Amino acid sequence: MAVDLAVQALDALRSRKPGQPPRFTCDLSVDELILVHEAGFEPVGLVVGSSIYHIGYQFAGWNQSAEMTVLSRAMYDARYLAMSRMEQEAAQFGADGVVGVRLEVGPHEWGYHMSEFVAIGTAVRATGGGEGKATGGRPFTSDLSGNDFWTLIQAGYRPLSLVMGSCVYHVAYQGLGAWFNNMGKNVEMTNFTEAIYQARELAMGRMQQEAGQFGAEGVVGVTVEEKSYIWGGHTIEFYAVGTAVKPVRADHQIKKPKAVLTLDR
Repeated sequence: MAVDLAVQALDALRSRKPGQPPRFTCDLSVDELILVHEAGFEPVGLVVGSSIYHIGYQFAGWNQSAEMTVLSRAMYDARYLAMSRMEQEAAQFGADGVVGVRLEVGPHEWGYHMSEFVAIGTAVRATGGGEGKATGGRPFTSDLSGNDFWTLIQAGYRPLSLVMGSCVYHVAYQGLGAWFNNMGKNVEMTNFTEAIYQARELAMGRMQQEAGQFGAEGVVGVTVEEKSYIWGGHTIEFYAVGTAVKPVRADHQIKKPKAVLTLDR
């Protein structure tokens, strides 16, 4: 019989004796923890979502540059499952959001085409009666550090969701004639350049489209990663991820930093 670990964790929290101070776990640094408090939130616990996913196979032509749509969908769906389970665990803790989210992919020895997708972050709750949830009452998610999260809140923005886009792309091999023709020359390999450019744009566009679904004004902290995983050198995943944000006030000014002088010699 399957065991709901999130429910067990909540039962353990409820079993604390009256008057016992609340305990939390988080992966925030000390500085980040303080700044999250300054932003009007308190940590309630470390939350994790996981999905062990079998990545299928898709044939690609030797001389054809094209997206591997089956693999693109698999990589996106696996991450989405991990993210949604992390959000569900945060909601069960009564959290308003999750900060410092990390999305990791790692292979295991169980199978060549199997990988574990893990989402982990610190669930936080608004203090002082504030409301920090995203649209629809779901916890917001953000991969911003505690420092960047504080700056974002101070500047009059709020995080909505971690948004992502994925594209697994096969880059065609160079033909024998082109290889001989380019031997010893300094020349751009335009077919490779165009394929890589197209793949990045697909990943970025899908991330931006997802942000639009949340009504975001923009996406901050964007990173684009390139990995080949198990597919070989000519099949690469381009993965774009960032935090969709929305303004809550027109004034986006924050306090200017103050100079600090040390008294040490």
